[in-house]
Amino acid sequence: MSKETFTTISNILEQKFHTPVTMLKHETPLSDLGLDSLTLMEFVFAVEDSFGLRIPEEKLDPRQVGITLINLCNVIDEIQENSASAH
Repeated sequence: MSKETFTTISNILEQKFHTPVTMLKHETPLSDLGLDSLTLMEFVFAVEDSFGLRIPEEKLDPRQVGITLINLCNVIDEIQENSASAH
């Protein structure tokens, strides 16, 4: 997981979704962020827009229990690496 990815995701949560900084830890499950299902999807769309990519649902379903911020970061980093190596 890159520090830049985590920082970007943390900033989105803090600024757009008013998530307290104390909740922004690598191991925090997405389900513990206090976002309802619609807001959780809005968060994922905001992350995708910020990174200029789409996260396939088979890679990460944000509604799935136990997905943590570090899981999200790792999926984004993997998609970016695959995209960079394809070009």
